[in-house]
Amino acid sequence: MILDDLAYVTKSQAETSVLFELISTRYERRSLLITANQAFGEWNRIFPDAAMTVAAVDRLVHHATIFEMNVESYRRRTAADRGDRLRV
Repeated sequence: MILDDLAYVTKSQAETSVLFELISTRYERRSLLITANQAFGEWNRIFPDAAMTVAAVDRLVHHATIFEMNVESYRRRTAADRGDRLRV
């Protein structure tokens, strides 16, 4: 399963509870690939509960291979190449 741009939008308590259950259910059972534009230290913006944040990150990194990519955004570059205006 792939979760793309996980940290892009702030989630409600109900949404983060479901997300945590998904992470917990897949932990040590199935693969999970996550992309996020936030470092783990900033995931308190995703999970409003500190204990849930630590537990989720703990499960995710336990058997993980982490790729940290500090490169230009592919989507931004593609939009610029097309001549799209970026809205902030």
